[in-house]
Amino acid sequence: MRYAIIGDIHSNLEAFETVLRDADVKGGFDKIWCLGDVVGYGPDPNECIERLCQFEHVCVAGNHDWAAIGKLSLSEFNPDAAAACRWTAQQLSPEDVDYLGSLPPVIEKDSFTLVHGSPREPIWEYLLSVSSARENFAYFRSPFCLVGHSHVPSIFRYTETGDCSFSPFKAGVGLVLGSSRLIINPGGVGQPRDSDPRASYAIFDSEAKMVRLYRIPYDIGSTQAKMVKQNLPMRLVARLNYGL
Repeated sequence: MRYAIIGDIHSNLEAFETVLRDADVKGGFDKIWCLGDVVGYGPDPNECIERLCQFEHVCVAGNHDWAAIGKLSLSEFNPDAAAACRWTAQQLSPEDVDYLGSLPPVIEKDSFTLVHGSPREPIWEYLLSVSSARENFAYFRSPFCLVGHSHVPSIFRYTETGDCSFSPFKAGVGLVLGSSRLIINPGGVGQPRDSDPRASYAIFDSEAKMVRLYRIPYDIGSTQAKMVKQNLPMRLVARLNYGL
């Protein structure tokens, strides 16, 4: 089986469609594992939910998914994110609201645990340091965990001797799953934040026991034009150029 691992689509339909086409070119996939934040920031929340639901998939809840339906307070969002979230909430159909409300915070699939933020705090915690990652390995039982939220492709490795380390997840390099426990972040589809504006996603091949990251350019200008038309915050529009 081949699984497309995606996260943080953030209502960016151009990026999402480009990822889907690229995954087909790379050999296709059988199912999608989505790591949350389908909506938020971008201009096409309905379309992204609808497109995702056309595939066999599982998806966990992200902070923007829950905030858009009033399940999470906007008090901890920065002003731009909060403004975009309020706009998103006004665009959602009743079916969209039901879908986002049905998303669980944690899903276990085969040898993987799927969360948006972290195993310890599935909705909100950012995993950005070795120290926080080391603590989080105690909060899931599977060999491997997939996370999103930071929008930064990364790998945290916990060895049998108790050592924890970090490495960037580089595009095109196959990550072979072995005896070490791993926390893997495939980066963001719709709003990368590692100074690379290209959409980021991964494919897991269960037969080869390998996860491979891919980066693909998309039509950023088209997404930005739609954001401007909807009067979404200009800082959110500009950051797509720089992957920040």
